[in-house]
Amino acid sequence: MTTPSGTLSLDDGAAHTAREIAQQPALWREVDRIVAASRESLDAFVRPLVARGDLRVVLTGAGTSAFAGQVLQPALARRLGRRVDAVPTTDLVADPRGCLAEDVPTLLVSFARSGDSPESVAATALADQVLSEVHHLVITCNEQGRLAREHAELPKSHVLLMPAASNDRGFAMTSSFTCMTLAALLALGGSAYDGVAERLAEAVESICESDAVDRTVGALVARAPERIVFLGSGPLKGLAEESALKVLELTGGRLMAVSETSLGFRHGPKAVLNDRSVAVVYMSNDPYTRKYDQDISAELRGNLPAGSVVTVSAGPDAEADGNDAWPLPGLDGVEDVALALSAVVYAQLIALRASQARGLRADNPFPSGEINRVVQGVTLHSLHN
Repeated sequence: MTTPSGTLSLDDGAAHTAREIAQQPALWREVDRIVAASRESLDAFVRPLVARGDLRVVLTGAGTSAFAGQVLQPALARRLGRRVDAVPTTDLVADPRGCLAEDVPTLLVSFARSGDSPESVAATALADQVLSEVHHLVITCNEQGRLAREHAELPKSHVLLMPAASNDRGFAMTSSFTCMTLAALLALGGSAYDGVAERLAEAVESICESDAVDRTVGALVARAPERIVFLGSGPLKGLAEESALKVLELTGGRLMAVSETSLGFRHGPKAVLNDRSVAVVYMSNDPYTRKYDQDISAELRGNLPAGSVVTVSAGPDAEADGNDAWPLPGLDGVEDVALALSAVVYAQLIALRASQARGLRADNPFPSGEINRVVQGVTLHSLHN
């Protein structure tokens, strides 16, 4: 696979980030093998829990890891037939009694790249303190992280380790996000997602090995936008949130990025638009939901200069609109929860190229240390019963 960042040297300070974007198809295949090899132990842990009608599943993580839960929540709720909520660890730690107000049997699914962020371990400990019965599925990229080590031998915990290479060395989470999200989908979603990892991998390989990236992502960044909007519905709402965060992170906050749903954007957030804005609309594969995505993309094309609105689509309109429609080849009909994992690569590439265009080092866009790869500066306070 070619490097997805155009001409890149080690001196550009983006080598880790570029490599970690490019390695995702290979790692997704590895995640598929890891989950398959763990299937017996995973099923022994998960199936008795899901069989309980009063089970609540809570998907938790901080920042990008929280958006993994946002992407997964709608699909897992349908597949499991149980209550599934996406609750960031940052909310859970700040208000555990509110986030875990119902004392019901709970499966807490924790996503963590390093497992060393202060909230990661605190969230699991607070759940144990507040709830009468809680089980932990820990999905992490770092075997040596505190979260993995503390839960490795606990009887009510199961640790699912991602490929070592997914523990991104770059500042922003890229392959760690997609690997953990895919692992949870395969682990909890069951046989409905057999073969999806290979389809996703082939789609991204096709995108990154073609000249389309230069014609599309490069052209969008070359417009030197001041603001970028990402829109998506259902699972693609979480994708839009993650996309905006990637742009903010890798450009050091110099490119304003916001996210919303296709319907929600008109209710105030549309005020962000000016004539230096661009918009990326993620098109749902669900025929009903897609109609709302098509409506907002058409409306925005009437509001913004030509070429300022693009759609990311696996459907037939990916071919119709030329450079204004970015394709996800071979993914027509794939559920949106999986579609998001290929679509996010476009946002990762936008963020990387926008960072380079501003002369930043994407591997460390905050050299003064005001924001860190692993969050620092959090004081954890005791919760008294």
